[in-house]
Amino acid sequence: MKHYLLLILLIIASQIGLAQSLVYRPVNPSFGGDSFNYSWLMNSAQAQDKLKDPDAKLSSAATTQDPLAEFSNTLNRQILNSISQRLIKDQFGEEGIKEGTYQFGSFLVDVSPGAAGLIVRITDGKGGETSITVPYY
Repeated sequence: MKHYLLLILLIIASQIGLAQSLVYRPVNPSFGGDSFNYSWLMNSAQAQDKLKDPDAKLSSAATTQDPLAEFSNTLNRQILNSISQRLIKDQFGEEGIKEGTYQFGSFLVDVSPGAAGLIVRITDGKGGETSITVPYY
């Protein structure tokens, strides 16, 4: 009987000697893990992705324009920008926007002072309205 008791104590003592504390270390950088794990986690997730969009390559190819169309769009934007700058300079002068009500075709522009700056309220002839606050300097 002594031998069995000694054997049981020896087994328990060996288990206590092998025990160690467990420490949780997150892997995901979003939850406090090492930031170097991000690319590995992202690549692993993309490699396992079985629900890829079959039209993904078509949509990216469709959004790419030819250089001539891009040049035409850029030129149109620059011309419209130049016209709008000239129109504002002719209408408001060198000093910039002044308080008052202005009519541009079917658009009504009302400029009034506000707490944060000049409030420019633009109303079109169809009932649509846009407000812009130009901060004071």
